[in-house]
Amino acid sequence: MGSRNTARLRMDAMLSIDVLGSLEVRFNGQPASLPTSRKTRALLGYLVLSNAPQRRDRLCELFWDVPDDPRGSLRWSLSKLRPAVNQGGETRLVADRERIRIELEDVEVDLHKVQAVANSDNAKPAEIAAAWKLADKVLMEDCELSNQDTFAVWLAAERDNLQRLRAQLAAAMVRAGGVSPDKMPAWADRWLENAPFDPAAAQSVVATRRAAGMVAEAAALASDLERRFNEAGLQPPEFTAPLAAGAAKPARAAEENQTAPVQKVRFVKAQDGTCLAWASVGNETHPPIVKAANWLTHLELDWEAPIWSPLFRDLARDHQLIRYDERGCGLSDWEVPEISFETFVSDLELVVDSAGLDRFPLLGISQGAAVSIEYAARHPERVSHLILFGGYPVGWRPISTPEEKREREAVMVLTESGWGRSDPVYRRLFSQTFMPDAKLEELTWFDEFQRRTTSPENAVRFLEAFADIDVRERLASLNVPTLVIHSRGDKRIPLSTGRELAASIPNAQFISLESRNHLLIGREPAASDFVAAIRRFLDA
Repeated sequence: MGSRNTARLRMDAMLSIDVLGSLEVRFNGQPASLPTSRKTRALLGYLVLSNAPQRRDRLCELFWDVPDDPRGSLRWSLSKLRPAVNQGGETRLVADRERIRIELEDVEVDLHKVQAVANSDNAKPAEIAAAWKLADKVLMEDCELSNQDTFAVWLAAERDNLQRLRAQLAAAMVRAGGVSPDKMPAWADRWLENAPFDPAAAQSVVATRRAAGMVAEAAALASDLERRFNEAGLQPPEFTAPLAAGAAKPARAAEENQTAPVQKVRFVKAQDGTCLAWASVGNETHPPIVKAANWLTHLELDWEAPIWSPLFRDLARDHQLIRYDERGCGLSDWEVPEISFETFVSDLELVVDSAGLDRFPLLGISQGAAVSIEYAARHPERVSHLILFGGYPVGWRPISTPEEKREREAVMVLTESGWGRSDPVYRRLFSQTFMPDAKLEELTWFDEFQRRTTSPENAVRFLEAFADIDVRERLASLNVPTLVIHSRGDKRIPLSTGRELAASIPNAQFISLESRNHLLIGREPAASDFVAAIRRFLDA
């Protein structure tokens, strides 16, 4: 997304584009005339936020899914946008016969300012407050298109991203200090409003009131928040540690900080223009461990998940955990030219290089195991240990019967038609095979998580790419210490696949876990056994 290039923005740009609130373009501070057409304004916002070349046929599908000359409608909209965007003698709206993009090198975008402050480690309270004022609006407020479902899904995801940015800003203000105690509860409330099940946000709501002398209100809120977390099936946070800046910290503060490390999200751009989001969690002086992406990821939603976030937090206690969202989902770009096994591997290569890692353990889960295997085969000098959980070396297409292929293809048709619906029946096809022992509230969370993580079109593109995976010829050549872990009752990838995988890799160790879940649930004993096995393997 274009907002991820904040470091390169010229803040003295003469042209500015506001996407927060009503969409506006200004040149030298004066408003530019924009067409009243809602689709044309939505097109401008989409091009600005995507900040990558977009295929004409894709734009027609997003905005003019009608039989009567959608390309003509697109040309008309571009003709109306050029006078506003190409001011000052600069050609910023660039179009050829296949693709369209907006050059933002000399353009100031309000959302970029917000992201720069939210991702800064040393922003001052005044900067945070100014960024909050910008962010406390509806993204592209006047650009809803009720009859364009795919665009609506994209816009909803971008608005979710903005909500998380607001949470980051409010959290930064609570932690920054320099704000009077009587004003801190309001910032804590904003944090919790935008991250309603973030334990640290809940703690801050209580702690800031205690620091402001609002003891009775703090106690009542603690009780209410405990009930809210319990009703959602989540472990309530402890409300003994005041989180407001300058407040005295209890003896358990160091332990609490370890159990809830702060992640830093960064972005890097691939050669084809795809922007990838990656996160570093934990003390950067600790040894690194890299987790390859798998179905599906979202760096911020993962971190708040009632399912596997305890696993991540546990690993981050004594490692610098590197994770990323693969192209097409999460905080990475959704509108991408290619989703394939080759891009999965090249994106992992890019993230590792961006993190500045020379040698590291690599963790691959589910189809991320095959990606990790291919990376280790290509770069044996960089992988110190290979850890594969719930993995498989070959997708279904090379080994399926014609009948099995027809069944799998039918599932993909159902996925594309039902993914974005509020009714979770289609997504639950995956949820129940991933986690048969999940509670109802956990399945409900995962259903919604999948919907918010990628588009219907990309869900099918992922399934297509997974189907063609085949790294069987790589296994015998691996020359890296390898640990294969598998759930004994895995309903998605059977235990026999895990055993065969371990047997095919020279000197690989194998451990089975007492679980039926393909994706481990943080509360189950097998999750603790999983982390303990990794620690023993790395310490050996």
